[in-house]
Amino acid sequence: MARATKRGCNNHDTMGTGQSSAEIQQAILNHLHYTQAKPLPFATRNDWYMAVAHTVRDHVVKNWLTSFYDLISLSKEKLKVVSYMSSEFLLGPHLGNNLVNMDLEAPVRAALETLGQNPEDILKQEVEPGLGNGGLGRLAACYLESLATLRVPAIGYGIRYEFGIFDQEIRNGWQVEKADNWLKFGNPWEVRRPDLAFEVKFGGHTEFDRDSAGRLSVRWIPDKVIMGVA
Repeated sequence: MARATKRGCNNHDTMGTGQSSAEIQQAILNHLHYTQAKPLPFATRNDWYMAVAHTVRDHVVKNWLTSFYDLISLSKEKLKVVSYMSSEFLLGPHLGNNLVNMDLEAPVRAALETLGQNPEDILKQEVEPGLGNGGLGRLAACYLESLATLRVPAIGYGIRYEFGIFDQEIRNGWQVEKADNWLKFGNPWEVRRPDLAFEVKFGGHTEFDRDSAGRLSVRWIPDKVIMGVA
């Protein structure tokens, strides 16, 4: 069954993930039309950014799935994955980084210029993910980058913050904080899996019980329970 699934994946290797400028140009137009549902004359700069981001993400997902199938083909004795947990991941903007890592910078720039778009303007559209700040978040991102470069199977576990670190303004001599709504225009890089949801419990108290044999058991009674979606 695993081999059949893998063959199915390979059948789609060339769908929207060609490396040439012409193939990338067509992939961008496809995402502009079918992902953004925008006629060409009415496409905003953000529409163009989203189309380019989804095009590049297709290449990222292709590599991710290839790595996944290679991983699950290993025996249980050899199957090992590094799990890195951090409350912050300061990843920086994704598009420019992924263009370099996927060796797509030159063909994507050429495709955009052919379509009459300035690549620098498209890159500036991305809002930096509000998932981390400072040394801790940057260190976590560097660890994952190093693991990927060394081809070590690894997964980073963190928190997908709805709002990043707050912005500050000074009004009439007073500091005013504003939420960093980095998800205002959506995030083309994430793959939400609402079918994978788990209870996350906060606060509360513990209760102690003894059974008929005198064995002690402890129960946690949380004050608040929310659903965490993968």
